[in-house]
Amino acid sequence: MPDDQLKGRVAVVTGGGVGIGFAIAQALAAAGARVVITYRSHEPDAGMLAALAASGGEPALARSLDVTDEAAVEGFASWLAEEVGGVDILVNNAGGLIQRSTIEEMPFSLWRRVQALNVDSVFLVTHHLLPLFRDGGRVVTVSSLAGRNGGHPGATAYATAKAALFGFTRGLAKEVAGRGITVNALAPGFIEATPFHATFTTDESKRATIETIPAGRAGLPEDVASAALWLASDGAAFVSGTIIDINGAQYFG
Repeated sequence: MPDDQLKGRVAVVTGGGVGIGFAIAQALAAAGARVVITYRSHEPDAGMLAALAASGGEPALARSLDVTDEAAVEGFASWLAEEVGGVDILVNNAGGLIQRSTIEEMPFSLWRRVQALNVDSVFLVTHHLLPLFRDGGRVVTVSSLAGRNGGHPGATAYATAKAALFGFTRGLAKEVAGRGITVNALAPGFIEATPFHATFTTDESKRATIETIPAGRAGLPEDVASAALWLASDGAAFVSGTIIDINGAQYFG
């Protein structure tokens, strides 16, 4: 892809301060897009923001945002309209497991928190940013292999939420197709070097999982970023409503 293919476009990446989100933001910026990232607990420092400057020189922007709070998301959309005008690319990356728990042991409050962080957030951000979208835009949502296979023990609520994003992707793709906007999702498998596995996965579990991956290695945030970059490009203009599995042949959807 040419370095300036996304020049002049504005890309919003939620949860863009770390891991997969940061790698996606870097890839979009390197392709020329002006990047706006949101963060909650991982605030980017000056060096990180400098690394997200577009290839054309436009500085990256970062804003703290609780993606589960509608008033906050609405305020973010208003701020975005004033700062950058329209939006061309939205990457719904924010999400998380919160904690492992079986359904039998899980309080309803935890169930709701998991759904809010992973599903409600995608609705809220997409809903409030779509009025800012220019025709021909791109929506990319980061789901998970857990949405395909149910995830590891204690991740049923998370798997449920990530599976819901497949339906959201397909339905929204039909709604906005007339404007040339594409909507797709990514389903990463085991991706190393992320806060998710650093927090919720033991070293023993990591080794056992990697042994089941035919590619013989864990994925990296850059593996996911490459797929997101392609979906954001002009070359993917006729690709919409799809789920791209990124798991080293561990699972076929």
